[in-house]
Amino acid sequence: MTVVPALTDVQLAERIRKATSATHVELGEPIQSLWGGYGELRRAQLVGTTTESAIVKFVTPPRERQFARDPAELRSHRRKLRSYEVELSFYQRFAKDCDAACRVPALLVGEARGDHFLFVLEDLGPAGFPARKARCTPPEIGACLNWLAAFHARFLGVAPAGLWKVGTYWHLATRPDELSRVKIESVRRAASSIDHRLNSARFQSLVHGDAKLENFCFSTSGQAVAAVDFQYVGGGVGVKDVAYFLSSCLSAAECQSQIPGYLQFYFASLRADLSTKRNLPASEFDALELEWRALFSWAWSDFYRFLLGWAPAYSATDAYGESQLELVLDALR
Repeated sequence: MTVVPALTDVQLAERIRKATSATHVELGEPIQSLWGGYGELRRAQLVGTTTESAIVKFVTPPRERQFARDPAELRSHRRKLRSYEVELSFYQRFAKDCDAACRVPALLVGEARGDHFLFVLEDLGPAGFPARKARCTPPEIGACLNWLAAFHARFLGVAPAGLWKVGTYWHLATRPDELSRVKIESVRRAASSIDHRLNSARFQSLVHGDAKLENFCFSTSGQAVAAVDFQYVGGGVGVKDVAYFLSSCLSAAECQSQIPGYLQFYFASLRADLSTKRNLPASEFDALELEWRALFSWAWSDFYRFLLGWAPAYSATDAYGESQLELVLDALR
């Protein structure tokens, strides 16, 4: 793999300036580090362009040779690198098809040099989505479910060319080490069957793949959202995103009492999007809803299986996830 020398702030700013035709670029302090220390996010001021503020995502990973003696770490490293390739592909090839109902930031600059990646993205704050949430109200959850429904409707039946063949960061084929750490034998045995059931569904779309609450940006009113972080976008059934999103903002007790209502809301939104934008016949939507509703427990169990190997202490507190897994294991017996 090509080794790319590190850039100074001056060199990075100049690279952005040339790519955006700005007269001057001022880089701000880092906003946050990328997962695993693979780079950072920064805000940049662009002078002399119609876009005054942008978010710079600069990926500067460790060298692969650092992981040569640890197969698990090497797999993790290569998975992360692939995720940035996928994200770049999404912004370059698919983001243009996302309308206001499934808003994503515009890509101003996207480059890959060796294992380094540069994304200069529209700053969603000035664009009308300034808020991030650690907790959200039912209407705000509804706004996120509307976004997911619009995204799944937009890409229903679309092949994930250049993306992950199977979306989500916990996809079984990419997580053999976490599976090996699952202590419950019945779960290890069932993992491939759960994976196959989800991947063999008739109705497939693109899934965001990491649709947690932290990856949504809210309007001031909370009635509209945009989404970021498309490293694990790929093929899949929409309820994988829905299950993961709801797990990120509801407690186990809230899941038990509130998920039926939120599922009803999601499918009503999905029906509206597919009937108006895709002209999907009602009979076809009925078949889709029947299939995806039946797969909701399988989608939740797929993520819970991952947690059992990756964060067993956390999974032990997820009574709802355990109940969904039991439903699936009973179905497989």
